[in-house]
Amino acid sequence: MKKLLFLIFFAVLLIPNQTSAQVNDDKMGAWYMYFWNTTFTESRFGFQGDVQYRNWNVIGDLEQLLLRGGVTYSPENANIKFTLGYAHITTGTYGDSKSTFPESRIYQEALLPQMLSDRFHLIHRFRYEQRWVESQDLRSRFRYALFLNIPLNQPNLNRNSIYLAFYNELFINGERNIGGGRSVELFDRNRFYTGLGYGLTDSLRLQVGFMEQTSDAFSKGQLQLSLHHTF
Repeated sequence: MKKLLFLIFFAVLLIPNQTSAQVNDDKMGAWYMYFWNTTFTESRFGFQGDVQYRNWNVIGDLEQLLLRGGVTYSPENANIKFTLGYAHITTGTYGDSKSTFPESRIYQEALLPQMLSDRFHLIHRFRYEQRWVESQDLRSRFRYALFLNIPLNQPNLNRNSIYLAFYNELFINGERNIGGGRSVELFDRNRFYTGLGYGLTDSLRLQVGFMEQTSDAFSKGQLQLSLHHTF
């Protein structure tokens, strides 16, 4: 199983880039993000979510505003966390147009943390989404992400830690036909990220990095600034 997951992680890096005249993929974009999670005292239930403000440029040309949250459950004697959640996304149009369209999602997720030696902090994330996009039929999507954090100055990711952060996420469409005689490719997109993180406290980390997103229509680089909060 481990070998298969690593093969998926590196194989998706070989997916060829495709571009579209509608998006200037030479122009840097930027995503600003806040991720949070909490667990009830003496309970296996909790909440998690994120807020993401994504731009086609550094700031001002809205790509997406994403609001997401869900209920989590961690079974006893099992190193896994399940989530059932909802997301609302407002997507903007590239360029001067200010038009937007909404999307609602319900998602189910499984997180599997894993340690390799005492320095390599891995997380496997499996996510299944049901998507209601304006003017389209009901859609679904499968996502697999592999996250890797490598602390440099101490073995954990607590306060004052300096660490390297990597992830790769592959998106596969479920339904190909989206209504009105339109269809989408089986491959939806891939995201590869490299960054540097710092532990502000034991429960709050800051990351700065670069993500290359390759979709079935374009390939574009994104700066990413993110806060990761556990409380």
